[in-house]
Amino acid sequence: MIYVLGLTGSIAMGKSTVAQMFRDIHIPVHDADASVHALYQGKAVPLIEREFPGTTDRGVVDRRRLGDIVLNDPESLRRLENLIHPLVREREQDFINHARRDQAPFVVLDIPLLFETGAEKRVDGVIVVTADPEEQERRVLSRPGMTREKFRAILARQIPDADKRAKADFIIDTHSVVDGPESELIERNMAATRSRVGEIADQIISRKWVPARARKPSN
Repeated sequence: MIYVLGLTGSIAMGKSTVAQMFRDIHIPVHDADASVHALYQGKAVPLIEREFPGTTDRGVVDRRRLGDIVLNDPESLRRLENLIHPLVREREQDFINHARRDQAPFVVLDIPLLFETGAEKRVDGVIVVTADPEEQERRVLSRPGMTREKFRAILARQIPDADKRAKADFIIDTHSVVDGPESELIERNMAATRSRVGEIADQIISRKWVPARARKPSN
């Protein structure tokens, strides 16, 4: 049996960094965002062009044009999700099947909107990446083109961090070290995060952790 772990977290909590740390210890990670990006250059293109004419260009989805249509129109967004989600699920299942054939001890599904889309129902456990709200805001506002207004709009589409943590099987705090020389804090937090990733992996591989919720094994 292979355990399937969902990895999620609000914007700028450090989820991508944690995903890479799992890859670094040879745990297969499926990136839902990367899967969508690939679909926007391949299988999804004709479907999206048919549903949203004029949103593709030379065989690739123009994300800006598509975004202008769906971001402020819930009905259009629902139609897009109905096209994309089954394709992402198909790629996700292929990934799990491949990992099972390779006898991986477990896999991680990196899904930014895991709880928001109900994806927790198809995993054995959930890892939530978190950080102090002030640190989260500092990280977000350091990104090019980001404003507090955009940040608030993004948060409005995500369930609160506290709610995610309450539903988590594992929590990884990427800003757990707050005392000490400022020049060392980033390095120390990276080390603490990497250590926590290793702890979680050890628990799952050794089967010291058993899923708390009764779920059917992924096929």
